[in-house]
Amino acid sequence: MTPPTSAFSAFALEPFPTLRPGEDLVAAIMRVLEQSGSALQDQDIVVVASKALSVAENRHVNLATVTPSPEAESLSARTGKPAALTQLILDESVSYFVAGERGPVIARHRLGFELTSAGVDRAGTEGAWLLPADPDSSARALRDALITFGGADVGVVIADSDGRADRRGATCIHIGSARVAPLRITEHDGKRQEETSPT
Repeated sequence: MTPPTSAFSAFALEPFPTLRPGEDLVAAIMRVLEQSGSALQDQDIVVVASKALSVAENRHVNLATVTPSPEAESLSARTGKPAALTQLILDESVSYFVAGERGPVIARHRLGFELTSAGVDRAGTEGAWLLPADPDSSARALRDALITFGGADVGVVIADSDGRADRRGATCIHIGSARVAPLRITEHDGKRQEETSPT
């Protein structure tokens, strides 16, 4: 049984390069580690921003290729967002509501997360980035590659930042992982409780 963690340390990989669509994310991570004189160790947890993974997996959508539906046009008129963008939000979500008169749009993503704009991230005026199609699968592939090239038995967490419906502050959430349990389970006096673990 793994003993409980009593302390941990964290460091950022800096300076990290600007990724190009389809670029090898693992190669970029390993380059920065080498340049900084660092190395991954067994039981390290590598936390990767979902945006970096979306870029590496080329999850970019050209808004000019999107045909808005009447519902998207209506949502666009209400929120002021481009109709092609609101169509992507509808495509990526299973339900939504508009918080306030003009937004933001809070959507239940098809993967189960409740996110601002269903996790759709603007890319300038002409495009948008979608979340990774299968964050857990992406985390497993990333972990396998990091082990292959770095040699250390690491865990991977895919994290996404998201604003609040009242636009006051933001939080970081876990959307995918490999070798890191997403649940914290506690048992006491015959009672069992499962809680979502923080990233």
